[in-house]
Amino acid sequence: MLVVLSHIKKLLVVIVGSILFAASMNLFLIPANVYSSGFSGLSQLLARIFSDFLHIDISVGIFLFLLNIPVTILGWVKIGKSFTLYSFLSVIITSVFLNIIPIYSLSHDILLNAVFGGVIGAIGVGMTLRYGASTGGLDIIALVLSRKMDQPVGKYTMMLNSIIILSAGYLFGWEKALYTLVVLFSSSKVIDIIHTQSQKLTAMIVTKNTSDLKKEILKQLTRGVTIVPARGAYSEEGKELLITVISRYELFELKRIIKEIDPKAFTNILQTESVIGVFRKS
Repeated sequence: MLVVLSHIKKLLVVIVGSILFAASMNLFLIPANVYSSGFSGLSQLLARIFSDFLHIDISVGIFLFLLNIPVTILGWVKIGKSFTLYSFLSVIITSVFLNIIPIYSLSHDILLNAVFGGVIGAIGVGMTLRYGASTGGLDIIALVLSRKMDQPVGKYTMMLNSIIILSAGYLFGWEKALYTLVVLFSSSKVIDIIHTQSQKLTAMIVTKNTSDLKKEILKQLTRGVTIVPARGAYSEEGKELLITVISRYELFELKRIIKEIDPKAFTNILQTESVIGVFRKS
């Protein structure tokens, strides 16, 4: 029952987050010709290229959906089924509402559009990330690259976003591309408040059900587990301590696994300053 409720809660958060992100695009960024980050910004760029140079009108939502299909397959193989499934669901909902919500300018001030578009979109993205999903696209690519190269997620996100900004500036003018930097700055600050992408956490789990819990963590997540013998000071009862380092992305999934396998397990989640060594599954 707890597992079902957690999935329902996660689904509702993904829906609300996706609607907020679509609203930020159609009510602020698209009317002002200011580009978003990630695949949504790339979708805006492609829609503009098709419209201006090929005279073919294709909505941003359709481009967003098509771009995420190969990325979803990559995420399914390299990251995890639950994370990728909810991320693609977020993409579908966002794409649908990009076609439902009318493109309407609430302000003619480009700076206001950039700031409010970035903030409102970031609230939607941050909510989605906090509950163990993403808005797809560059998030998944950055995660795959991060795990392969053992580098921070933010490094690859910034590199990939820079390509979009430079392309937009070269094709359609540097002023609007510079306003995209305002979107990136305002959205990154809000996402940092709600959820920090690159934050690493250490989970210390005291449990009697070591075998099943270890098996599910290794199966569902991409992190190793260290097992340490432990004994309760009061009960003198022998248990085992499972120690694993995870990214903030994986916290929701770890909590779900613990609740499902051993609801009585004692878990301590610590913020990790840095990790020395290989932060990925061998």
